[in-house]
Amino acid sequence: MAPYVRRACGLLLAFGLLAAAHHLRPAPYGDRLTTSARVAGQPRGGPWTPSARGSAVAARDARTGAVRWRYARAGHRPAAVLPARGEVIALWDDGLLTDTDGRSVRWHRALPDAAEWLPAQGGTGVLRPLGPDVLAVVTPHRVTAYRIADGDLRWVLPAHEGCVFRSRGAVRRGAALLLAQPCAHTAWTGQLVALDDQGRITPGRDPLGNGLPRRGPRART
Repeated sequence: MAPYVRRACGLLLAFGLLAAAHHLRPAPYGDRLTTSARVAGQPRGGPWTPSARGSAVAARDARTGAVRWRYARAGHRPAAVLPARGEVIALWDDGLLTDTDGRSVRWHRALPDAAEWLPAQGGTGVLRPLGPDVLAVVTPHRVTAYRIADGDLRWVLPAHEGCVFRSRGAVRRGAALLLAQPCAHTAWTGQLVALDDQGRITPGRDPLGNGLPRRGPRART
């Protein structure tokens, strides 16, 4: 066999081994997303309803109840799910936040200090939408806001010293989310925080916008 033929065969074998290793590589974060191209003989589309079922997040066809797609993570369970913008945001028992549209897992974000509060509190009231574009994650120590489109961190509001945010029982008033912040030695007016997609509502604030950054030659630098 000519030397160049042997070299070509060696390269093909190397490429084949690399491709096989790529396919055998475990999915990041233990993701296991399975989709159904057709449900009850109909193309994938139309309304569906997400829910946390056992160890997975499942989306069921609103008309037939058939499973459209199923998203699981190896060794973990969803603590809460929230539909948003035709996608599903899930909070998992290890404090990981994920967003999926049923075709791919679009982003992952790890919540700090989740091991301190999540086992006892669970996911009740933790995921709070602030308008159509921003998700607020309410934990005892802080409120963290992410842009739903790409998971970009928008702002963080820490609880006052000696106080905690209470995710359960938050009340919506128009665009504002009223959130309890119990404190031992603070007037009741300081124990209620009003939020919207721009952060804490205060007089004269000048918040940043939450839209996706502009792209192209006309984008501002």
